Amino acid sequence: MDKYGLIGYPLGHSFSISYFNQRFQDEGIDAVYENYEIPNIDALPEVLGSNPELKGLNVTIPYKEKVIPFLDSIAPEARAIGAVNVIRVTHRGNKTELKGYNSDVIGFTKSIEPMLDKKWHQKALILGTGGASKAIDYGLRSLGLETVFVSRYERPNTIQYQSITPEVVKEYNVIVNCTPLGMYPKTEVCPDLPYEAMDSHTILYDLIYNPDETLFMKRGAEYGANVKNGLEMLLLQAFASWEFWHEK
Repeated sequence: MDKYGLIGYPLGHSFSISYFNQRFQDEGIDAVYENYEIPNIDALPEVLGSNPELKGLNVTIPYKEKVIPFLDSIAPEARAIGAVNVIRVTHRGNKTELKGYNSDVIGFTKSIEPMLDKKWHQKALILGTGGASKAIDYGLRSLGLETVFVSRYERPNTIQYQSITPEVVKEYNVIVNCTPLGMYPKTEVCPDLPYEAMDSHTILYDLIYNPDETLFMKRGAEYGANVKNGLEMLLLQAFASWEFWHEK
């Protein structure tokens, strides 16, 4: 039986394990998907060594960048982004080859593109600076938008939350939350933004999908913003993972 899985830490509730195992069952695929919660990326060779049936892995926080040195090759898009969330595992004799991909960018661009109007949406704020935010930046720029990263800390090429005025929100009216702020169970928090400056031309996209509607989305919607959570992106990137694992 083939095996697929997810590496990250901590894993807690994982969408991938339920999605793929349900899919395998529905489509009669002789495979299983398991979570590998590893406290350190150095444990990856051990996971591979003790699971010779592994054909593919997904990678989540905090290893999307840290996994790169372990790979034998990396797809151009993932290299440009600097983050990997899909690994294809190929066994050649007693050697295991690992190739890295990024399916976040595919899932995100396909999900947000229908919401964009070129006339109104030309600049975006990306909240957060982790591995996911790099894929979001790549995706937004591939769709023709200018981007700026927002961080709580002083970092090169970022602005801080206190610099986001109502005028900035009017200009950068596509805002993507790549932080865990508002994720279950801490649903009563949200990024500190001037929500009152938002209107029907504002797009708020939250990578979080639990809860369905985060406080970030709720507060923007009160002022007429178009809002969307990360569930469709997740489905699309899971689908893309399967394609990468079976790429000819």
